Amino acid sequence: MRLKISIGNETENKELNEFIDALMKINTKEKLKNFLEGILTPKELIEIPNRLEIVKMLKRGVSQHDIAGKMHVGVATVGRGSRELQRGRFENI
Repeated sequence: MRLKISIGNETENKELNEFIDALMKINTKEKLKNFLEGILTPKELIEIPNRLEIVKMLKRGVSQHDIAGKMHVGVATVGRGSRELQRGRFENI
């Protein structure tokens, strides 16, 4: 089964909501780490924290090109983070 990820206020996604609910039920860092190691590939376990670091660097005012070079990612990846930051998605980071 493939997830249909929606943008904005379009179609709700049952599977995504269930995933979020599962994450919210996890009450310790150790349990969350264990869950993520079980559900994500090793590559995803690296990529997701890297995206978080990209957002933090953007919030500190580091240029997109500098971030791309330091993090060894494409400018498009950093640009995506920047667009989402401008949309207000990362207020808790």
